[in-house]
Amino acid sequence: MENKQDLDIQTPQWIAVWSQYLLQQFSTGSHQLDQAKSLIEKVLEANLQGDSCIAQHGQNIQSLGHLALSELALSEDRTQNQVAPFVYDAQYLYLYRYWKLEQRLATQVIRLKQQKIQSIDVAPFADLLTDVHQKAALNSVAQHAFNIITGGPGTGKTYTLARIIAVLHHAIPDIRIAMAAPTGKAAQRMGEALQKSLLDPKLQKFGLRLEQFNPITIHRLLGLGHQQLPRFNQRQPLPYDVIVIDEASMLDLNLATLLFEAVPDHCRLILLGDANQLASVDVGSVLADLQQVASLQENRSHLLNSQRFKGDALIGKMAQFIQAQKQSDIDQTTLLNRFETEVVQASELKPILLQKDMQDIIQLEYLPEDIPQADLASYYQKLSWGFQQYFQSLKEYLNAENPNDYIDSVTQAFDQYRILTAVRHGQFGLNTLNLEMERALFEALPTLYRQGDWYVGRPVMMTYNDYQLGLSNGDIGICFKHRQQAEQFEVFFPSLNKWISATRLPKAIQTAFVLTIHKSQGSEFTHTAVVLDKAATKLLSQELIYTAITRAKSVVSLLVDQNAFRQSLSIATIRMSGLVSKIK
Repeated sequence: MENKQDLDIQTPQWIAVWSQYLLQQFSTGSHQLDQAKSLIEKVLEANLQGDSCIAQHGQNIQSLGHLALSELALSEDRTQNQVAPFVYDAQYLYLYRYWKLEQRLATQVIRLKQQKIQSIDVAPFADLLTDVHQKAALNSVAQHAFNIITGGPGTGKTYTLARIIAVLHHAIPDIRIAMAAPTGKAAQRMGEALQKSLLDPKLQKFGLRLEQFNPITIHRLLGLGHQQLPRFNQRQPLPYDVIVIDEASMLDLNLATLLFEAVPDHCRLILLGDANQLASVDVGSVLADLQQVASLQENRSHLLNSQRFKGDALIGKMAQFIQAQKQSDIDQTTLLNRFETEVVQASELKPILLQKDMQDIIQLEYLPEDIPQADLASYYQKLSWGFQQYFQSLKEYLNAENPNDYIDSVTQAFDQYRILTAVRHGQFGLNTLNLEMERALFEALPTLYRQGDWYVGRPVMMTYNDYQLGLSNGDIGICFKHRQQAEQFEVFFPSLNKWISATRLPKAIQTAFVLTIHKSQGSEFTHTAVVLDKAATKLLSQELIYTAITRAKSVVSLLVDQNAFRQSLSIATIRMSGLVSKIK
């Protein structure tokens, strides 16, 4: 869940209501009622944490009575008439919904694993790749219908993909290829990275163009509409020969099931991702689970050699430091001391002038345990430093004789920097920080005109899928003067190359100077500021901090509570799931 702390008040109430409703469906002794209530609440709370199930204990399961069915009973029911709120097997207790999703997804993974496809001889393309792991990925895709390609930042996942696509395109005439990602921003980043890779001289002879693939969101690929019913499914599969999914660590159990069911027979499915990142916001950790399946090891290629973070590059060193702690059991104080010795010493954040091909920089400043109200402004000012180039680009846009000529420079300047946080509320939560960055913008441009929530330079992010507008959850746009009616506003969404009048956008659209770390997945910025205060303590993990720092290409500024940061370096997240055991 993106922000479980925000649910601390609401969660017990709705869980209690649902538990009570379910218990009203049967009557039993008071002891069993208490036991059943406790079990139901544990399952629902686990689902909020992203777990699809909880470990089951035989005696406790009996207290649920006819509210729970055994997996064995369901498998023997050929009429499939039996349905109950809960299902249990030898290990786990599920809500029926998540048990069924795991069953459906496992069935599709096995189908794709066993699928026979046209084998491709890659020998004539030996010069396209030199890295042994990247070559293994190409060989795997040439032989298998289902492929998982994993690797950390800069290991060349998209670089390798471009060469795989070139080989497939050359070997199979009229091949139909689809590319998608879980969010609009991730799809945009996929397109940008692919475009760069396709410009490589070695690929010019293949005549590939980005327009042939046009990465989109998985929701758009499946044709998911208002009622979340996909246009493409088992009965009407997707019309492609190859389907590539980037940022696959963001796949939740439901979306992965819908996607896999829509993959046609004799189609290659390629998942790209980094399983060290955060798992999906919703239930499931599909990519991490699939990596653990013994029978899928020949379908998996793991890229190891980072081109982005070489040698002593600090961001790469920090990413490796975090990964190394997964098998470490040293105490948190020693761990933090090691971090300051091996990666960066704590000091104070300074303004950073971004330059092309600059060396990696990591800054670390600890927040005091109790921050006087009078000192907050200085911390907000430090966080606003990264937006100064953006503010300057907006000034040039507003003063230009032909402002439309400056739109690209404004969008590029905005994507240079972003603030990432773990929580929505509090002094360093998303809501407050967005307001403070707005304040900094109006101080930099005091004559800026505002109409309600709208003003030139307001960055916004969709928080749900709007099928009428053609916008997806996570799509980010920037507000400009209306190109025909200067007194009005319209928003440009670079990932879609789409303009939409501000008055047509929902009031719930979110200002996006600051993103939650979950929402930043699939994005990349030259400089990221990562803010973790005491309020974030319950949410922190190695996956969270790893995801945050690897959004940056060159600069990471850490403004953190010392105890919270210590915890983020030491605690790994493991989601409970039965998917691995269902795939033989």
